[in-house]
Amino acid sequence: MDGQLVWREEYNIGIDLIDREHKRLFKIINKLFQFTDETNKSQWACQEGIKFFKDHAMKHFAEEEEYMASIHYKRLEAHKHIHQEFRERTLPALEEELKQTEYCANSVGHFLGVCAGWLIGHTLIEDRAIAGQGQSRWIELLPGNEQEAIEKMILQLIYDLFHLESCVISETYGGEKFGKGIYHRLVYGTEDGEEECEIFLIFEEKLLINTVGKAMGIKTNKLNTMLMNAARYTARQFAVRVKEYLPDLEGYELKEENLLTYEQIHEVFEKEKWQVSLLIDTGEGYFSYCTAMPHSRQKVNAAPIHTENAMTEVEKYLKKQEIPSKQKVLVVDDSLTMRQTIKKLLEKEYEVTLAQSGTAAIRCLILDKPDLVLLDYEMPVCDGEQVLEMIRSEEAFSDIPVIFLTGITDAETVKKLVSLKPDGYWVKDLKPAQIKQKIDAYFAFSQKKTPQTDGSPKQETPDP
Repeated sequence: MDGQLVWREEYNIGIDLIDREHKRLFKIINKLFQFTDETNKSQWACQEGIKFFKDHAMKHFAEEEEYMASIHYKRLEAHKHIHQEFRERTLPALEEELKQTEYCANSVGHFLGVCAGWLIGHTLIEDRAIAGQGQSRWIELLPGNEQEAIEKMILQLIYDLFHLESCVISETYGGEKFGKGIYHRLVYGTEDGEEECEIFLIFEEKLLINTVGKAMGIKTNKLNTMLMNAARYTARQFAVRVKEYLPDLEGYELKEENLLTYEQIHEVFEKEKWQVSLLIDTGEGYFSYCTAMPHSRQKVNAAPIHTENAMTEVEKYLKKQEIPSKQKVLVVDDSLTMRQTIKKLLEKEYEVTLAQSGTAAIRCLILDKPDLVLLDYEMPVCDGEQVLEMIRSEEAFSDIPVIFLTGITDAETVKKLVSLKPDGYWVKDLKPAQIKQKIDAYFAFSQKKTPQTDGSPKQETPDP
C-alpha cells in the first residue's frame, strides 16, 4: 500500500498531553500501513490491529475532552460532538465495509485513508483551536443536543414528505457540488431589517424529479416550470418547519427568495458562518439543508423571485440548467491564489470545482466525479501522494485521470513523481495561458486516443 504519515512541525499544538497522543496515533496508522503490505498476515491479525487503533483513539478522545473541561474550553461541547460523529458514524460505517468485503486490501486502504485524513484535518483545525492557534470554520454550529434535534426533525420531514429513509452523511457540508443541483436561497429577517438570516436548500435534480415530480404524476426525466414551482413551495414549507427549531430566528419573516447557480453558492460558502450545514443521502439523490448565522445581508447577484416574476425567473433558471454539460475539472490546491487563477482560466469552457485540501478533494470526488483532477503535490495536510493513493485504491475513482502540479523540478522529485504513475505532471511556473493550452490539449488527445494496453502512465517532462 506504500502509505506513510509524516509527522510535521505544524501538527504540534503546544500541549504535551495532546501532542504525545497524536504522535502515537500517527505511529499506529503507519504500522497498519506497513502491516497491510505483508500479504501473509491473516484477516484476524488485521482485525486486531484496527481494533487497537480504534481503542486507542477512543481513549485519546476521552483524555482530550477531560483536558478541555479542566481549562474550561468554551468549545468543549462542539468538540465533543465532532468526536462523537467520528466515533458513532464514520468508524461504524468503515467497519461495516471491512466486514462486508472480508477485510480486502481496498477496504483496509479506505479505512486507513479516511482515518489518516480525519486525524490530520482534526489536528490542524479543531485541536489547534484548543491552544488558541486558530479558529474552527464551524465554530458557530449549534450545540450537540440542538443539532441532533434538527437532524431528527429533518429526516422525519423527508420521510413524511417522500417516504424516503434518509441518513445524514455530514454535519459540516462545505458547499461541494453533487451531481446536477438546484440551489434555493431563502432570506428571513426582522421588521427593522437590521439582521437577516439565509437558509439554503440544495437538491440534486434527480431527487426533485423522483419525489415532487412523481407526487404530481409528471412523467419526465427533466425539470419543467410547473415542477420547479412545486419544488419551490415544498422547500419553503420545509424551511418554515425547520426554522421553528432555531430559537435565534423567532420572529423572522421571509424577505427574499432566489434560485442560484453553483458558482454563487460556492462564493457564499467561503464567507458564511453556519449554524446548521447538513448533507443528507435520501437514496434517491443528495439533499443539503444549511442555515447561516444571522448577519447583515450578503449581496448576491440574483433576481429576487416574487409572485409577479416567478414564471419568468424560473424559466430563465431552467434554460441555464439546459446548457450542455461541460467537462469537469477538479482543482486541488491549498493556495487560494492558485485555485482562483486556474478557475478564471478554465471556467468559460469547463466546469471547475475547487478543493483546498486532500480530504475536501475526496469528498468532491464522491459527490460529483470529475473528468480530470489537477492535484497540488505539496500540501500541508494530506499531500498529493496520499490523495492519489486514495483515488487509485477506490474502484469507482481509479479511472479518473490525475495530473500533478508541482513547484519542485529537481531530479529526485521528478523521479518520485513518475514512480507514483500519475497521468502527467506540470510545473506551477508555467504561464496561465500555457496551463490552459495543456488542459485543452489533454482533453483533445484523450477523446481521440485508444486505450493503452501496457498500463503505462502518460509522462511529460516538466518545462525548465
